Amino acid sequence: MSAAYTWVTSPNHEYDDHPERPGRLDELAARLKDFAAEKLDAAPAARDEIARVHSPRMIEAVETACARGGGIIDYAPTYTTPSSFDDALLAAGGTLACSRAVWAGEAANAFALVRPPGHHAEPGRAMGFCLFNNVAIAARDLLERGARRVLVADYDAHHGNGTEAAFLQDERLAYLSTHQWGIYPGTGRMDDAPRARGRIVNAPLPARAGDACFERIAERIIAPHVRSFRPDMILVSAGFDAHWDDPLTALGLSSAGFHALSKRLVELAGEVCGGKIAFVLEGGYHPRRVADGASAVFAALTGANFRDPRDPSPYEEPDIGKMIESIRAWHGFT
Repeated sequence: MSAAYTWVTSPNHEYDDHPERPGRLDELAARLKDFAAEKLDAAPAARDEIARVHSPRMIEAVETACARGGGIIDYAPTYTTPSSFDDALLAAGGTLACSRAVWAGEAANAFALVRPPGHHAEPGRAMGFCLFNNVAIAARDLLERGARRVLVADYDAHHGNGTEAAFLQDERLAYLSTHQWGIYPGTGRMDDAPRARGRIVNAPLPARAGDACFERIAERIIAPHVRSFRPDMILVSAGFDAHWDDPLTALGLSSAGFHALSKRLVELAGEVCGGKIAFVLEGGYHPRRVADGASAVFAALTGANFRDPRDPSPYEEPDIGKMIESIRAWHGFT
């Protein structure tokens, strides 16, 4: 078995000079031939598959906005175009193709390179550049296919409020987010979900937290969380806006940091769930850094040599030792 991927660029889902645009993936498109991975066909998700996460009213609201010609539907701003409803169904379907292929043993692992992204979309609301929550839809689908537990790890620079909201009441689903504190959407405190301690884990990070900080988080927070929850499959919301050069955020990861973090997640999947892991594209608004980050993920998935573009952060990292220990204590990690 080889790694697999889907490619859903949604070229008609574009609005003026909005940063979530098809051009985000331009440089990545030129690199796809370099990845030792099989391209999977993507088919639109069915309405009932979307409805496992989103309310009928929310789905209808997105569809109606698109049918009326599109426009801004959320202050973030989140936009729609006449094609956006179909584009969002295809992005969710591309994610399902990857998660299903891995679950069925038809692919070693996978990366859904899709847009529009999804992790801000809540069960009843499209927001944060996101229409439907691709990764949450895939997690619910895995439960339908026999998985007992699914964990989503999210390293986008923004907290995935939508994924957390979708998982909050379901003990079969776990969520872990590393995100910059104090930026959109303003959620993701350490103690956000007191009734889901040990299952919903948030690591709100100060600006400039980078490779060294994430290495410590991987060993002190991510690994204990994965080992204690013991999922049957891991999904990863891969947001490359955590790169220090992203124009919208101020975290400090380099491409080498993305590779190390992704490789550690792949290793943990090998340890607890037979290697079953699929990555899903979220944010990232510097086209070259998106391409570098995705290349780092593919190197982690395939075991290929990582071609480090040597882009270390120029900023000094903060000390997050006390924060890490507070999170460990809150969740009872040992």
